[in-house]
Amino acid sequence: MPIKGCMFQIRIHGRGGQGVVTAADLFAVAAFLEGKHAQAFPSFGSERMGAPVVAFCRISSTEIRLREPVLEPDALIIQDPTLCASVDVCEGLSQNGYILINSKKSPKELGINDRVRNLPPKHVLYLDAAAIATEHVGRPIPNAVLLGAFAAQTEILQLENVKSAILTKFPGSMGEKNVAAATAAFESVQQRFQGADSC
Repeated sequence: MPIKGCMFQIRIHGRGGQGVVTAADLFAVAAFLEGKHAQAFPSFGSERMGAPVVAFCRISSTEIRLREPVLEPDALIIQDPTLCASVDVCEGLSQNGYILINSKKSPKELGINDRVRNLPPKHVLYLDAAAIATEHVGRPIPNAVLLGAFAAQTEILQLENVKSAILTKFPGSMGEKNVAAATAAFESVQQRFQGADSC
């Protein structure tokens, strides 16, 4: 779903310490590397470890003039699935929107199936991003993994630019590990979709 003159808005939900703000930055850098305009910023509020955090990203083929929070996202990324029980993470999601959840559990098991059941096929995706991150990076920080998964799910971003964005943010061996994690997620999602195993 390439962007053609329209704006694509992303809202990321997670908790302090999970790299939510970094995730938004990575999305913006990857978009910039593709020649698009991009904007990333966090919500204001508590930054305590474990406290709910929201960050936003906008991607557009034209200049972005908006500055307010994303209230009607085209895509939702849920870095911490426990938020589904306490926050309306699906609020404002468009009828053709995407949702990507870091979880072993399905939307039905997370209690949000009623909110996402009418989304198009392959627009609802869950995967254990924390496990992939732990395997490749050694820590359960899911942001790079979810960026790779998002690229495969939406085709908004190219994998090569995702890799470059990660290496820009994390040079050296840490960047390489995160690239491996993002690539593993990208390939996993592609395989699931090719096998018609969408969520």
